[in-house]
Amino acid sequence: MTEEEKIRLSTFEARLRHLIYLQDELKRENIALKQALEAKQTEFEQALEDNKKLAADYSNLKTARTINLTGSDVKETKLRVSKLVREVDKCIALLNE
Repeated sequence: MTEEEKIRLSTFEARLRHLIYLQDELKRENIALKQALEAKQTEFEQALEDNKKLAADYSNLKTARTINLTGSDVKETKLRVSKLVREVDKCIALLNE
């Protein structure tokens, strides 16, 4: 093997080692990105659950405000409460069957 071939071989080995190093770096980066994606997906799912809970709370608040006995809407509010009571009674009757 000539001196020139030895130099080429050592250059090739150095470049190959560098490529292997870069591949390992990319594998580590890929793993880190996958972990970050999983964390964001979990965070997103939690935000969706929070959103559903807040929507339910808002609906309950609207119902509570409807039931509020203030001002001239007392008669209307009593009618709404009566309607809600009848609906609950129907549900209880269905459960008892």
